[in-house]
Amino acid sequence: MKISLSDSRLSYSGRIDKRDSERPEFVFPATSLAFCFWGRKASLMVTNISTCQDNYVGAIVDGVQKKWRIERRGSTCLVILKEQEDREHQVLFFKRQDSCHEMIIESLELSEGSLLLETGKKPSRRIEIYGDSVSAGEVSEAAEYVGKPDPEHKGEYSNSWYSYGWIAARKLGAELHNISQGGIPLLNGNGWVEPPVYPGMEYMWDKIHYHPALGEPAVWDFSCFVPHVVIVAVGQNDSHPDDYMKTDPRGMRAGYWRYRYKCWIQDIRRKYPGAVILLATTILEHSREWDEAIEMVCRELKDNRIRHFLYRRNGWGTPGHIRISEAEEMAEELVDYINHLDIPVWEEIKDDEDE
Repeated sequence: MKISLSDSRLSYSGRIDKRDSERPEFVFPATSLAFCFWGRKASLMVTNISTCQDNYVGAIVDGVQKKWRIERRGSTCLVILKEQEDREHQVLFFKRQDSCHEMIIESLELSEGSLLLETGKKPSRRIEIYGDSVSAGEVSEAAEYVGKPDPEHKGEYSNSWYSYGWIAARKLGAELHNISQGGIPLLNGNGWVEPPVYPGMEYMWDKIHYHPALGEPAVWDFSCFVPHVVIVAVGQNDSHPDDYMKTDPRGMRAGYWRYRYKCWIQDIRRKYPGAVILLATTILEHSREWDEAIEMVCRELKDNRIRHFLYRRNGWGTPGHIRISEAEEMAEELVDYINHLDIPVWEEIKDDEDE
């Protein structure tokens, strides 16, 4: 039996393109569809378009994590579960990788005679992250490479479920929107994303579609999700192709970066007047001058609800991407910091955004 993808008993999370409610499109990591049902079989049909790597999707099915490789271009039928007898099931289907691919859910089908159940309320707490590959959970499952450079990979180790942000959100009982893209810098023209265009976070942050190889851009409606906490973890990739913040931290380029970073944080503040905004990087190795630049901007902003957060091993924890154990470490520190802030964090946010 086919289930309408706009059925109110389905629970979506993430920055999702729902302009066609029967064909929701997943773009960002940790984007998810949750559903509960009484039955014995569930399957999803997805259509994918990819720019690079092999593409994998994941699900938590009755508490057990699964993953599937999907066609890079075209449709894939995913049998989420298949059993002999009817019983109650809980499914969380999610996007493991960043915007190296975009995926449309075309259909959800349950075995005949199944009953779609209420999923339950979403958490009242809300977190949003703007980040790069570390925040996306890239290469997180390469468990044998803790504290080491990355192994060769084609997407099989990347899993947003083990990103520090999603781990922290689960610990805090919060819903997460993860606006992260591997290789993304702040400024256009730097970083690693889609040469020779090299879009930066200053271009992509307010969009639902932004990848230049995946079609026309589309702007996000910020009223759809108003977070209590915004975590900004951007800047490390601005050091490519040259680390000007390290070599000339008082130079013109460094000053321009600080100016653009400050302008962007002010833009975020205008979207979310009541949010706590945490400025950060990660434990992935990078020059400390980037964190010093962020500290300078934080002081200039003079906003008590904008804080600069540093991890214990900030900037020197690992030469490779963050593995699961390291993401757990970061999440624990982040959760502890949020829980001990000297300002209200989870109070109800008034809908008075300055658009």
